Amino acid sequence: MNIKNIGHSMKYEAECIAMLFFPDEKIVTTEYPADEEEHEELLVQQEQKEQKEQKAPVEDCIETRLQNGLMKVTLSLDGKQTSLCRTILSEPHSPYEKAEFVMSDMIYTLLSQATGIHPAWGMVTGVRPVKLFHRRLDEGKTPQMVAREFEQHFYVTQEKIELALETARHEAPILREVTDDTFSLYISIPFCPSRCSYCSFVSHDITSKRAKDILPVYVDRLCEELEQISQKVKGTGLRLTTVYFGGGTPTILSPEQLDQICCAVEQHFDLSQLKEYTVEAGRPDTIDEEKLRVLRRHNISRISINPQTLDDEVLQKIGRRHTARQVIDCFEMARRMGFDNINMDLIAGLPGDSVEGFCKTVDKVIALQPENVTVHTLSIKRSASYGESWEERRKALEQAQQVGQMVSYAQKQLMQSGWMPYYLYKQRNTLGNLENTGYCKPGCEGRYNIYIMDETQTILAAGAGAVTKLCSNREGKLERIFNYKYPFEYVEQFDEVLKRKDRVVDFFEENRPLPLRKD
Repeated sequence: MNIKNIGHSMKYEAECIAMLFFPDEKIVTTEYPADEEEHEELLVQQEQKEQKEQKAPVEDCIETRLQNGLMKVTLSLDGKQTSLCRTILSEPHSPYEKAEFVMSDMIYTLLSQATGIHPAWGMVTGVRPVKLFHRRLDEGKTPQMVAREFEQHFYVTQEKIELALETARHEAPILREVTDDTFSLYISIPFCPSRCSYCSFVSHDITSKRAKDILPVYVDRLCEELEQISQKVKGTGLRLTTVYFGGGTPTILSPEQLDQICCAVEQHFDLSQLKEYTVEAGRPDTIDEEKLRVLRRHNISRISINPQTLDDEVLQKIGRRHTARQVIDCFEMARRMGFDNINMDLIAGLPGDSVEGFCKTVDKVIALQPENVTVHTLSIKRSASYGESWEERRKALEQAQQVGQMVSYAQKQLMQSGWMPYYLYKQRNTLGNLENTGYCKPGCEGRYNIYIMDETQTILAAGAGAVTKLCSNREGKLERIFNYKYPFEYVEQFDEVLKRKDRVVDFFEENRPLPLRKD
């Protein structure tokens, strides 16, 4: 899909809307200056040209033209052209009268009419839609007012509005606990026993010799980085509230390696005010009693055992080297060993899965009664299912509709069975522009998940691919520090990794100097 912007530079806004309808196509945007003196003449010429070439094939294109306060959007799709024109007010009284919104609304309207696609989240394209709801509720608007706004101006369905409002309601008390002197610790283990076919994360198959060889060195460097981070924290007054081992699959580590990292955390950080300690145990083919004993010994309070699906055929197709029975056995073993806060991840839209098959998986997970269930929507890769022909797009639309049924079923069944939505986010290129939602039993919210999505708490992160987020709510600032993406870079450039962390101290001195704690 090509986009031509004439007389303005609102590239990002136009591309975001176009990607809702063509998530797997390359969007190419070209910007042209506009000559205001020739405004009327150009519009007339354009209209005459369109009339003359109505029968001629026209390339798929979105043309947006802003001149003399007039916005015109023309959609050329499958040989047909449609247009809309609206006046841009010089002094808009609301955000919905500004040029960016007017143009986005026009593009969305034309594409929705032409394709028959009506995304459940409407024009909402951001990763963190619940933040938009929080913002309006914090301004004093009632839930009814917020619901009406998102329905009328953003075209969000009632189902998604209710989901977002319910999520915001459950997040609010936990977010109110966040202060500028608290932080979370993220520990990255970017290794897996095998790579799933759908995976887009930076994760390395441990079966390769190179990954096997670097893993012990990686663990040593990781522990060293944790020590250095703890030194940066001292004197700032920051209090650690959650620890999160993510990946990859952290339980790919040996019991000794898990113990080594957990000991480093205990040695270098004050855990006296810790409210949550999570380890993504992840795949059942990496979990055994010895590893679970290590986690219990270090007081890990929350683990994940993630099947993605409980259909053996689908598991095989996506490259998971375990069975549904192994997932259940692993879950029951964790229960016997005393783990009373377990999360299970599911993915809607996996290759080979069906609406019926996914619904059966949801029912089986509900029967297991984990404290947390996270329902993800498959994020599609380029050249996966969408193509350039309209027939291929229609097939993709049908697939998105099926995934929508999966997600809706999970939401309905979980909420009716006692789970509540407590955090929500969206990824780019998900089927149907749908969401990922975490559900939990009352009182079992995954705090780290809420913090990382709301971006209101400092996250200090260690390991390859880890991103530190420095937050000052008082000053309204958010700053990121990136570690090297791959384990091999991380190890080889470790001095630079540590050097970048010097920014932690500077940030707090500049934005919110905290008093020294009296221990």
